[in-house]
Amino acid sequence: LAQADTTSRVKRAHFRLPGVMGKFIKAGRVVVMLNGRYAGKKAIVVKTFDDGSKGRPFSHALVAGVDRAPLKVTRRMSKKKISKRSKVKPFVKYANYNHIMPTRYQIPAEIAPASLCTDQQMDTADGRVEAKKFVKKLLEEKFVAPPADKSG
Repeated sequence: LAQADTTSRVKRAHFRLPGVMGKFIKAGRVVVMLNGRYAGKKAIVVKTFDDGSKGRPFSHALVAGVDRAPLKVTRRMSKKKISKRSKVKPFVKYANYNHIMPTRYQIPAEIAPASLCTDQQMDTADGRVEAKKFVKKLLEEKFVAPPADKSG
C-alpha cells in the first residue's frame, strides 16, 4: 500500500513532441538578416510562407528592411544637413528562414506590416521600386517624429 502511494505522487515530466515548435516568425517581427548583401541589417517580416510556395519550395518570408540607416544629427547642423542625414535606404526581398534571426522586438500594431509590401509588387521591378518608396517614406517619417512611448 505504501509503495503504491509513493508512485502516485511522482511528478510527470512535461514534454513536447520533437520537431514541433511554436511559430515565432510572424508578420511584424523584427529580424536580423544573416546572409548575403544585407547581412547584419534589420528588417521587418511582412508576410510568412511556412510551407513554402511553388517558386520557393522552402520556408521563407517577405521582409522589408533598412539597408542604410540615418546618421546622427546635432543641434548645430543646418536644416539641409539634417534632412540629408535623416535619409533611409530601404530594401524588400524574400528571405529563407535559415538566413534570418528573429529578435524579441515587434513593430507597433498601428503600422500594419502587410501594407508595407505585397506579393504582386514583388513580381515586377516597378512594383519593387514602388514598395521601397513606401517603406522609405514610412521609416523616415517614424525616424523624424518618433512615438512618445517605447512600445511604438
